Amino acid sequence: MAAPLEVIVSSDSGSQLWNCTVFDLHSGSSLLSYRGGNSSARTLSVLRGEFLLSAQLGKNFINVWEIQRKDQLQQKLVCPGVVTCLTSSPDGLFLAAGVAEAVYLWEVSTGKLLSVLSRHYQDVTCLKFTDDSSHFVSGGKDNLALVWSLSSVIQLDLSHTPEPRHVLSRHSLPITDLHCGLMGAQARVATASLDQTVKVWELSSGELLLSVLFDVEIMSVTFDPCEYFLFCGGSDGNIFQVSLCSQSLSRDKSFQSDSDGNQVFKGHRNLVTCLSMSMDGTLLLSGSHDETVRLWDVQSKQSIRCLAHKGPVTNAVIMAAPANMFLPDSRPAVPLPRFSRHLHVTEGGESGEVCVRLGLYAQEEEQTYLQKADRLNSLMNAVTDKSVFGDGENTKVRVAELEEEVQTLKKVNKDLYDFSSQLLIKPT
Repeated sequence: MAAPLEVIVSSDSGSQLWNCTVFDLHSGSSLLSYRGGNSSARTLSVLRGEFLLSAQLGKNFINVWEIQRKDQLQQKLVCPGVVTCLTSSPDGLFLAAGVAEAVYLWEVSTGKLLSVLSRHYQDVTCLKFTDDSSHFVSGGKDNLALVWSLSSVIQLDLSHTPEPRHVLSRHSLPITDLHCGLMGAQARVATASLDQTVKVWELSSGELLLSVLFDVEIMSVTFDPCEYFLFCGGSDGNIFQVSLCSQSLSRDKSFQSDSDGNQVFKGHRNLVTCLSMSMDGTLLLSGSHDETVRLWDVQSKQSIRCLAHKGPVTNAVIMAAPANMFLPDSRPAVPLPRFSRHLHVTEGGESGEVCVRLGLYAQEEEQTYLQKADRLNSLMNAVTDKSVFGDGENTKVRVAELEEEVQTLKKVNKDLYDFSSQLLIKPT
């Protein structure tokens, strides 16, 4: 059987048989189970497609599994306190966690703690990165959502305390969930709150675009991939679908079920704490404190599958199946280091410098073999100029050496081209 393209990963607070489990999105069959401990809400994260992470419920450490080794807990990352939320950047370079009222940011490659952001006044409840890893958003019990620019957070000026790019402060009660849309720094962000509203913001400007008032507290929120609809999980077990393409020009409105796209999904009997969409936008996944995970057909609003759990559901997400998940013999390319609990401290306890490794896209582009060959050819022509090197036997020797190096570089470049061509035209 071919590996599935998308899978459901869920966890519950009971964890009687496993910590979290993987289901096939379309058949509902159980594919994998990860054992050891249990998972706190809003802490399930896949790192680099090689590790599955979740924070231990009520404890100060993060559980780590190699994505293909489901039978045992591989590692524990000790944190400065109880982790309330956890997320990793899509590029796999950074890991962020909420610990009490602070956001901790680590560099994955070294395990160094780069920054501790203490801008919230109460516990951080949710954290999400944008799809391009350039920003992340934190929501807290202090009613605030803060937009952080990653580049400003990892700056090396230790005398300067990073400040959020925007402070989203229109909620009047704690924020329960948030969701970042697509388009990187141009994305829209949705925040849900106990004040019975969901608000949609423009990330680049921090401007409030839409505020929707409901009759119940909202516990979870997500967009569909095209951002035509907003899905909001209520404390009464209902899921509300809000059209973002209605003709109404009002920024503030109350939810009303109608034929304009505003609909209600009915089936859960308790808080809807998790919402996630399939990549094609046709399926909606929800997790609830009624100890079930439900899969819904968005067009018909019908529940097409119910997955029973042994406790209130803490995490439920639809994700693209990592390539290594169903390859038991595979191993992570790089093991996770030990994560530091203190800012800029080396193993010997002395103060050290911050070492930030930017992604390949941010590094200086290396010259290709052809570019090197052209440069050497120019240099070779230059050595024939008597005004530079003079005339004589040394010049001829130098020219011969350069010609030989040019030919070697051209051969290497041709071999690389032939090898790449074979990979591209190789039948699958």
